[in-house]
Amino acid sequence: MAKMSDVAKLAGVSTATVSRVLRNPDAVTPRTKQKVVEAIEELKYQPNMLARHFRRTETNTILVSVPNIINTVFAEIVGGIEDEASKNGYRVLLRNTNNQVDSEYSSIEHLKQRQADGIIMLSPKMDERLLEEISEQYPMVMATANLHSSKVPTVSINNVSSSKKATDYLIQLGHKRIGHITGRLDSIISKHRYRGYCQAMEEHNLPVDQNMVREGDFTYESGYKQMKSLLSQKTVPSAIFAASDDMAMGVINAAKHHGLKVPGDLAVVGFDNVKFSSIFDPPLTTIAQPLFDMGKRSMELLIKKLNNVPLSQTEYILDDELVVRASCGAEIEEGLIKK
Repeated sequence: MAKMSDVAKLAGVSTATVSRVLRNPDAVTPRTKQKVVEAIEELKYQPNMLARHFRRTETNTILVSVPNIINTVFAEIVGGIEDEASKNGYRVLLRNTNNQVDSEYSSIEHLKQRQADGIIMLSPKMDERLLEEISEQYPMVMATANLHSSKVPTVSINNVSSSKKATDYLIQLGHKRIGHITGRLDSIISKHRYRGYCQAMEEHNLPVDQNMVREGDFTYESGYKQMKSLLSQKTVPSAIFAASDDMAMGVINAAKHHGLKVPGDLAVVGFDNVKFSSIFDPPLTTIAQPLFDMGKRSMELLIKKLNNVPLSQTEYILDDELVVRASCGAEIEEGLIKK
C-alpha cells in the first residue's frame, strides 16, 4: 500500500506539500497540484481518513499563546501566523495569558485534550526544561525568544546582540551614564536584552550601575514610573535604553514632565519599532523586528512538525535593524552618525 512519502517522492515534492494538496489544494500552484494528483493516481494512494480523524491534526486548529493581546508587537506576529495558517487550511485560536505562567500551563491542556493540533508560544515564561518536555510530546514552536536549548523550534531575532547594538549606539554618541529599563525579568526576552546592555557597557569599560537599572513590564506606565524613579536620584542618566517602545515613550513623557528636553537633556532608544514610534514626539530611535515574518515563519515550522517533516534546523534567527530617529539627537549624514 502506497504511503504519503511515496507520493511525495514520485511527485518530487515534500510530504507537507502532499498534505496541503489533500487538505487545501488552493494553497499550492496548479502545476504542483497536478504533479501530486498524478502521483496519487499512479500509486493509487488512499489517505486513511479514519486514522486522520483520530490524529491531533484533525481539528485543523492552532493554538497561539500570547502574553498580552493588546500589545501591538504580539498582534503583528499573530497577523503573520494567521496569514500562513489560512493558506494551509488551519484556524487560529488565541489564548491571552496575561503574563501568567498558570495560564500558559492551561494552554497546554488544550493540546492534551486534543482541542488543538499544535501550539505557538510567544515569549513564554514557563521553565525551559518543561518546554522541552512538552515539545517532545506535542507539536510546538516558540516565537520571539531564544532558549539555551536547541530542542524546541524557535523563531526570533538575537535579543542579546540587538540590545547590545542599541546600547553601543548610545555609547557611540558619547553617553556614559546609560540607564536601562528592562521588561519583566522572569521573561527570557528581558533577560537577553539586559545581557546585551551589560555586554555593551562592559566592552566599553563602563560600569553596569544597578542604580541605573529598573525593572518594568513592557508597558507605557512602567516606563513612566521607572523613569520618575531614576530622576529622583542624585545621579541621573543622560541616556536610556528601554526594552520596548511603549516603555521608551513612557520614559520620554516622564522626562518632559520633569522639565527635561528629549533629546537635548536625555537620549532614548526603544525596542520593537511599533507603528506609533515614528510619529511620537520626538520620533523614537528603536530596534525594528520583522514581526509579521516572524509569525509566518513560526507557522511554517509548525506545519512541518504537524506533518512529521524533519527540520533542517531548530533555531531561526531573523534580521533586526537599528532605526535612527530624533529621540537621540543624531542624524545620518553620508553613512555616518552625527551628534
